[in-house]
Amino acid sequence: MAHVLIYIKEKGKMKVTLEKEKENVVKLDITIPAKDAADAYNKAVSTISKYVNIDGFRKGKAPRAVVERHVGTERIKQEAIENLLPKAINQAVVDNNLDIIAQPYVTNYNFNIGEDLTVTAKAELRPEVTLGQYKDLTLEVKDSPVEEDAMQKSIDRLLEQHSTQETVIDRPTKDTDIAVIDFEGTANGEKIIGGDAKNYPLDLGHSNFIPGFAEQLVGKNLNDEFEIKVNFPEDYHDEKLKGQPATFKIKINEIKEKKLPELNDEFAQKVGSFKNVDELKADIKNYLETQRERTNKMNSENEVFKAVIEGAKVDIPQSMIDREVNSLREEYKQRLAAQGINWDALVKAQGEDQLLKNLDEDAMTRIKNSLVIDKIAKVESIKLEQKDLEAKFAQLGAAYGLKPQDLLKQLGQNPEVLASISQQAMNDKVREFLMNNNKVEIK
Repeated sequence: MAHVLIYIKEKGKMKVTLEKEKENVVKLDITIPAKDAADAYNKAVSTISKYVNIDGFRKGKAPRAVVERHVGTERIKQEAIENLLPKAINQAVVDNNLDIIAQPYVTNYNFNIGEDLTVTAKAELRPEVTLGQYKDLTLEVKDSPVEEDAMQKSIDRLLEQHSTQETVIDRPTKDTDIAVIDFEGTANGEKIIGGDAKNYPLDLGHSNFIPGFAEQLVGKNLNDEFEIKVNFPEDYHDEKLKGQPATFKIKINEIKEKKLPELNDEFAQKVGSFKNVDELKADIKNYLETQRERTNKMNSENEVFKAVIEGAKVDIPQSMIDREVNSLREEYKQRLAAQGINWDALVKAQGEDQLLKNLDEDAMTRIKNSLVIDKIAKVESIKLEQKDLEAKFAQLGAAYGLKPQDLLKQLGQNPEVLASISQQAMNDKVREFLMNNNKVEIK
């Protein structure tokens, strides 16, 4: 593909030639006068000499020739270019109103002391977004009604939270009991890593253990020792155990029966500022309706945003996708590590091709969403104000149990996190604009 010359301009003695290439990339050929290049080189020598240890010299006092022999001229030249380049690139950006979305990178340079310095750098521009209809849409969203038994389920959960436990010695376990057990598991003739514990309290009615595990503990007596057999799920995260049969040795150390409190006015007064059960139920009903409204609001926002995104067109360069995939991969690794799941094991379980396909799709979705939001903000002159950031920090602070100012102190040292929070605040503001300029009917 032939390059198209779009810009040549001199600023003082520095010259920048700008050419547009494919996939939203521009090439900058920069020529810096010999004197400026030499000054930058000498400054780089002085800077580097302050941070390296050279025998026989105090830091910052070694002659230029000694520093050159010690660290090499190429390192000094790179330091000089890093100091000179921002000025040249910033000038080209300002003069041409370029919207650069990634740090420019040097592809080639020719640096000889006494001669003009020539540097070739490339920068990636924000892809152009063509918006479809994003205002005056009329959409329908299905209602999220409160389930008929939602009130009873809420009351049952509340009673469960305030239940007490009584030790049982004269009967077998029931499926509503808590069994305090020792267990040790083996599979394929080997001990299961992390598959053992002592005095583990297992709620037999609400177990998240392997399917069939808790059920086989019902009907057992205190101090019983026995074995149970189970099968790991086919989608288990550990490849070695996926779908495999396992045997667990069990000992019942203690049986505890849950005692639910009586639903009466005294209980209502205990769990909140209620005079009686009727006030408690009214509060639960109000909570359920509020949750319904929040769900409908969220679904409405999502439906509007989905329609706007689907109507927009944008050609996303592969380089952007690759960067986003790398970022997503690191995010996923951190989340999995927090859950005790190994990334390599997940790759084996899902298959590398499928995992990369999922990452690509997620990356493209995130990029397009972000680009469309930024485009709408630009077209509609939606600006991020101080109060918007304060509201976002207050929201995040409430979620993490921190004061907004304390959260700001913790995050203030990480520019990437602050940029992410600013983007979230802008997302919120654009989504609010879209809701105010489109109509959603709840059916």
